[in-house]
Amino acid sequence: MTTYLETLESAAHQFGQAVKSQAGQLTVTEIGTVEEVQRGIARVHGLPHVQVDEVLRFAGGHLGYAFNLDPDQVGCVLLDSSDRITAGSRVERMHTVLDTPVGDQLLGRVVDPVGRPLDGGRSLDDLPREPCERDAPPIMQRAPVTVPLQSGLKVVDAMIPIGRGQRQLLLGDRQTGKTAIAIDTIINQGGRDVICIYCSIGQRSTGVARVIENLRRHDALDHTIVVIGADDAPPGLQFLAPYAATTMSEHFMRQGRDVLIVYDDLTSHARAYRHLSLLLRRPPGREAFPGDIFYVHSRLLERSTHLSKSAGGGSLTALPIIETEAQNVSAYIPTNLISITDGQIYLSPILFRKGVLPAIDVGRSVSRVGGKTQLPAYRVVAGDLRLTYSQFEELERFARFSSQLDEETRATLDRGRLIREILKQTQFQPLTLPQQIASLVAVTSGVLDGSPLDQLPGLERAIQDAVTSQAAELCEQMQAGEKLDQRQVEQIADIAAGAVHANT
Repeated sequence: MTTYLETLESAAHQFGQAVKSQAGQLTVTEIGTVEEVQRGIARVHGLPHVQVDEVLRFAGGHLGYAFNLDPDQVGCVLLDSSDRITAGSRVERMHTVLDTPVGDQLLGRVVDPVGRPLDGGRSLDDLPREPCERDAPPIMQRAPVTVPLQSGLKVVDAMIPIGRGQRQLLLGDRQTGKTAIAIDTIINQGGRDVICIYCSIGQRSTGVARVIENLRRHDALDHTIVVIGADDAPPGLQFLAPYAATTMSEHFMRQGRDVLIVYDDLTSHARAYRHLSLLLRRPPGREAFPGDIFYVHSRLLERSTHLSKSAGGGSLTALPIIETEAQNVSAYIPTNLISITDGQIYLSPILFRKGVLPAIDVGRSVSRVGGKTQLPAYRVVAGDLRLTYSQFEELERFARFSSQLDEETRATLDRGRLIREILKQTQFQPLTLPQQIASLVAVTSGVLDGSPLDQLPGLERAIQDAVTSQAAELCEQMQAGEKLDQRQVEQIADIAAGAVHANT
């Protein structure tokens, strides 16, 4: 009996010591209550210390974030479906702001804005995360745009060039080839040490799946991250998508690497923001968009830049896409983005219907920065090409009203039609610099004058093959950024003339 009591006392003593060794910690957690739920938003009572953009967790693990901080309630944007969130549900603060995963492990992956895989691959929970909202680099950390970003498209690289760190807007009516130009540019970055990010905002799932398949088929997915805010996703995810994609891009830019990001498209982004703002009763402005819609897009696009060497030396090139209605480029959102960006490429539905692909209207397109970055070979060959082509288009419109034309006018029209035909390009077939220069020299030097337009594609391929094989050393010099002299231009023209003679 004594032994039993001693054992019991010893056990009680050990238990007491164990309890004393555990330091008590008091955890205070703010818990709110859902008052109202609508498509994409929720109104929450409580949470007096919540901050803007702080992540909130609803019942069932659904996520949202604080958007409006009113005196007596919090307006929340939902990042998951609202079907299972009801009035009276609990809401907890997560004490973190909106963030997204970053790192090389994202290359080749398809994710949503908060980093959840959409391709069936492994989880990305172990990756470092960075805030989606971030201030743009200050002026003193920026450097001039000096390096070209080759798109592989003759009409763009020759007449509307893009530089690394530039923001070039793609705009036009629906179904005119805006996404096609962006995808061709991504494909052309293979082997150029440029990381690409394709951000889909409110696009149909079938269209996004087609884009991903095209990137995979042309070996471009390995250097690309696809961020999707699907059309059937909550508007909060669509609004967040471009900011999350930009954070992923900035991670690489700060490492001194070059990045290309495509926003497809910011029209859907503006509509998603309007949807959220109206539901949360923010004052509407022109076309029912909130008054800060300009700031929403400017704070996004200002993050694209070329950093100075002291800040890392990387670059972030942006190709935002915007959809116009009935060719109205003076509408509210298009004019906002035209004023924010460093130039625009306008795609014409009229040219598209005529089969001029890519359907770029050279006269209404401009690059305010890229001309300074254009490789010297283009300046020699395509220096007057833009002016010549614009004059041809204007002359062609007037020539329709006249049946009698002098020889000089006829020659100008014939040359212009050749230029228009040579600037056509098949999708998913970006061209190298020597191939583009060979085609441009052939048409500007008169080698192709008199050639039937239906035979031009075959003659162009023959000229490109001949120049790249017979002038390999000259092609290397062009790609190295050396300027062409008149003798070298004549050499290319002679090779092109020989190829035309051999194939006619």
